[in-house]
Order: sequence, then structure tokens, then C-alpha cells
Amino acid sequence: MTPRHRIVALVLLLGLAALVGAPTPIEAQAKRLVTIASGWVVGVYYPLAGAMSRIVYKAKDLNLRATVESSGASVANAKLIGGGEAEFALLQNDIAYYAHNGTEMFKDQAVKNMGGVFTIYPELIHVVATTTSGIRSPKDLKGKTVAIGPLGSGTEANAVQILEAYGLKLGDLRKAERIGAGEAADALKDGRVDAAFFTVGLGGAVIIDTFVTGKVALVPVTGTEAEALKKRYPFYTTTPVPANTYKGQEQEVSTVAVMAMMVARSDLPEDLVYRFTKAIFDDLAQFHAAHAAAKHLTLKTALDGMPIPLHPGAEKFYKEKGVK
Repeated sequence: MTPRHRIVALVLLLGLAALVGAPTPIEAQAKRLVTIASGWVVGVYYPLAGAMSRIVYKAKDLNLRATVESSGASVANAKLIGGGEAEFALLQNDIAYYAHNGTEMFKDQAVKNMGGVFTIYPELIHVVATTTSGIRSPKDLKGKTVAIGPLGSGTEANAVQILEAYGLKLGDLRKAERIGAGEAADALKDGRVDAAFFTVGLGGAVIIDTFVTGKVALVPVTGTEAEALKKRYPFYTTTPVPANTYKGQEQEVSTVAVMAMMVARSDLPEDLVYRFTKAIFDDLAQFHAAHAAAKHLTLKTALDGMPIPLHPGAEKFYKEKGVK
């Protein structure tokens, strides 16, 4: 081999070595950082968002790192999306509808930059009362001290709507406490409030914690009032709380529920949201293991109660799967 041939061969070998050792386009890029707005640490949103974060991080074709942000839940999360402070968020389907259409608490501040990804599970409105309060129906809340959720929250909206269905206004309460779920649970246990509203998935940690005392009970939301509520607000469904879901709850209790759902900011690339959605459904086993409520999510149920247009990336995924 001549010196010239040796040089050519060396150049070819070095080039081949560079190609073999070179990272793929995905590997060469730093993982994109996105935020998933979740909810109270004691609720269901937080562990679900954590599971999604872990799933997308290990997805080889996604190259994404998602951080989970604890927040005030639905209304706050819609505003985080609207302000560009979060890329993904969990929220109630009724709140998503209000935000997208600029109604209710979103009058004059519609959130148009939000697309649906999937709905997950029913969020039950738990009306929890102390056993000494004598409250057996929402109509009995008249003249009582009631925790209705933080000001401007989804829980507050649910509380106001249920009270209206039973012919009551906030002014009919002795006092409306606008506090978070954890604080409301403590207030119930200490007897500082007679009842509290919680909008959370079946078996939510905050409800379990409240029932540990043995001094509270679920208040059913049923009858003609519940039917009127569903007629006026079609996002509500009737959902049973099976007996023995909570300590001392020996009978099934019927209440109403909305759907928890996932949204994405509309300006996120179609391919990113497509791969995000695909990653979750490719690893449903890990998602389902995060919380009992997560087990409701399947391809068959992913669009149940979807109140807003899908993000194009999610829409592409469902079209490929034949989901309508």
C-alpha cells in the first residue's frame, strides 16, 4: 500500500469511527424541559402527573423531561396554560370548557391556547359533614359553616352550583370558608367547620385522612336536585361511592362528578404532543399503578366527556388508533 493509499484508508477509518460513535439526532439534543401543572400534593392530580413525568422521561423517541408543579388545581392550571407558564395541565372538564369559552369564572379572560389530550377519571364531589352537625342533605347546609374550596377554584364552582341546585346561596351559609383541601380536612377533624366540599377522585388521600377520625360522613347529592344540576350543567354525571370506600362508610352513597382531563398548550409542536400521548398509552401499566383513579384511562375512554377541541398531536394519535 502506498503512502497515499494509507492516508486515504486512515481517513476512511476515522470517518467510519466517527459515524459509529456519533449520537443519533435524538441523543444529540438536550432533553426539552416542560412543566405539568397538577394540583394539591394530597390530591390525585399530583401522583398522576408524577407518573406521566416518569413515563415520558424514559420514552426513547420523545427526548422530554417533565417537571411536576403543585398548584391550586383546575382554575389555576387553566390560567397557567393561558399565561404560557405550563405546557401541560390537569384540570376538570367543566373548568376546561369555561376557560375555552370564556364563561363563568373566565368571563373576559378566555383561554384559547389550550387543546385536549385525554380525559382520565371521574372527579367526585365529596360533600363531607361532621356526624354531630345533623347534615344529611346539601339543603341542610343552610346556617352552617362550610369549607367550599379556595376562592376562584374548581371546587368552589362545584360547591356554588350544588348549593344553587338545592335552592341555597352562599349567603344562606353561616360562613363560607375558602380554604384548600388539606386545611379543610383539618378543620373538619377539629370541628371548626360543619362540612366541606372536595372535588377529588374516588379514594383521594385527603378524604381517607378525614375519615380516619370516625367523626365524619358523606352527604349524598341525589334526587330531583341532582337531576336539575345535571340538566343545567351537562358536565356532571351521577357516580356512586361504593360501600366501605372510606372508614366507617358502610353504605353506598351517590353523588355527582366531573371528569379530570389532560390538556396541552396549543403552541406545542404537533409531533411532541403526539409522542407524549403515545408514550402514556404505550405504558398504561405504569400510569395505572400511580393511583386507583388512573385505571379509568384506556383508549376506549380517552375522549369521554372531552369538552374542547383536541390538540392536533393528540388528534393524530387517536386517528391512527381508530378512536373517534
